[in-house]
Amino acid sequence: MSIEANPANPAPPGRTAESQVRSDDRKHVFHSWSAQAAIDPLPIAGGSGSTFWDYSGKKYLDFSSQLVNLNLGHQHPRLIEAIKRQAEVLATIQPSFANDVRGELARLLAERAPGQLNKVFFTNGGADANEHAVRMARQHTGRRKILAAYRSYHGGTTTAMSLTGEPRRWANDPGDTSVVHFFGPYPYRSAFHAQSAEAETERALQHLEAVIQLEGPSTVAGIILETVVGTNGVLIPPPGYLKGVREICDRYGLVYIADEVMVGFGRIGEWFAVDAFDVVPDLLTFAKGVNSGYVPLGGVLISDAIAETFADRAYPGGLTYSGHPLGCAVGVETVHVFEEEGILERVRDLGERVVRPEVERWLESHPSVGEVRGRGLFWAIELVRDKQSREPLVPFNASGAAAAPMNAVAAACKAAGLWPFIHFNRIQLAPPLVISEAELRQGLEIIDHALLVADAALEER
Repeated sequence: MSIEANPANPAPPGRTAESQVRSDDRKHVFHSWSAQAAIDPLPIAGGSGSTFWDYSGKKYLDFSSQLVNLNLGHQHPRLIEAIKRQAEVLATIQPSFANDVRGELARLLAERAPGQLNKVFFTNGGADANEHAVRMARQHTGRRKILAAYRSYHGGTTTAMSLTGEPRRWANDPGDTSVVHFFGPYPYRSAFHAQSAEAETERALQHLEAVIQLEGPSTVAGIILETVVGTNGVLIPPPGYLKGVREICDRYGLVYIADEVMVGFGRIGEWFAVDAFDVVPDLLTFAKGVNSGYVPLGGVLISDAIAETFADRAYPGGLTYSGHPLGCAVGVETVHVFEEEGILERVRDLGERVVRPEVERWLESHPSVGEVRGRGLFWAIELVRDKQSREPLVPFNASGAAAAPMNAVAAACKAAGLWPFIHFNRIQLAPPLVISEAELRQGLEIIDHALLVADAALEER
C-alpha cells in the first residue's frame, strides 16, 4: 500500500501542503458544471479501498465511487502494479500499431460480451464512445436521426450532449440537431399513466414506435439507451421493455446502441447490464468501470454486421490515444481481478442480502422516502414531500434555496463521514464494488440517520 493510503499521515513528505492545493485550485483550475466563484473544492490527500480522506485526516466512505467509475476502489494494489509494469515496457504507442495489452483487452471484452459484439474501438472515455457509436450507426445505415430518452446523460461533447435529455443539455443547445428525444419508462412517475410495470412497458414501447413513425423510419439511424438509467434515477427497465426496443429496431432497420458507460463492469452484478435483461444491442459503449478510471479509457463494442460495413471502406474517425497501453493494461488486470475475486457474485449477494432489505425498510420508517429501486450496488432513494401525491422533496432541477433540503441531507452524510451521490430529489447508492460488508452497513446506517433531516423538512413546510 502506498504512503498516501494512510490517513494518519494525510500529507506525506513530498506532497503539496493543503494551503497550496487550495490556492492553486482557486486561482487556476476551471471546474466542470460549476459557477466558479460559488465553489470551494475540498482538497483530497489520499484514498484506499472504499474510503478517501482530506488533509486533516477526516475519512469519507465513497458512496458515489467518485463519478460511479471507481468500481475496484481507491489504490487497488493490482491495478497500480499493472500501470507500473506497463510503463516500464511501453508507456504509449499510437493506435495504428498492434499492441499486446490493447489486443488482449479487446479479446477479453469480446469474449464476455453477449451476441456477436466481437470488435472494440477504444476511446478516451464515455462521451467520445457515444460520439463514435452514433457515427458508426449513421455510417452503417446511411441515415441521420438518433433517438434518445429525456431522462438520460450521455456525455459532455457536442453529439453526446445533444443525446442527453436532462437539464445539462439546455445551455448547450442547439448542438446536434438530428437528435430526437422520447420518454422512456419510469413506473413511479409514469408519463403514460400506467398502473403496472406491464402497462408501462406496453405504453412506452407504443410511444417509442409512434415517435419513429412520425419522424419517418427511413430517416432514423438508431436508438441510444442507458441500459439502466444512471445519474437520472437508477431506472431499472420494466420487464420486456428492452426486448421490445430490440424488436422495434429490427422492424425498422435501426441500430440499437446500449450506453453502459456507468452500469457496465459489475455495477448491477453483470459484466454488461444488458445480460440481466437478455437482450443484445448492435453497439455497446463503455468506460468508467473498465479500469476504474485509473487511466482514461472507454470504447465501443461493435457487432459483426456493423464492423463489416467498414471492411472495405475506411471508418471516418480516430483518436490519438485510442487504446492507450496504460489504460488497457489496467483494463486487462481489472478483468482478472473481477474473476479471481468473484466481484460479480459478491455484488449480487450484497445487493440482495444487505442493501435491498435495508432500503425497503426505509420506505416504512421514513415519511420522506417515496420509492427505492435498484440492483446490485446501484440504488436510488427517491425523496418526496408526500407519499400519496409523490411531490418531490425539491423541485425538478432545483438550485439555491429551493435545493436546501437535499443540500442538508448531503451535509449530514458528509458530517458523519460519507460522501453521497445526490441528484435532484434522490440519494443514489453507488459504492465501490470491493466495499466490505461492514463498510456497506456503516454507510447505510449513516444514510438512514441523514434521512431524518429529510423527514424534518416535511414538518417545517
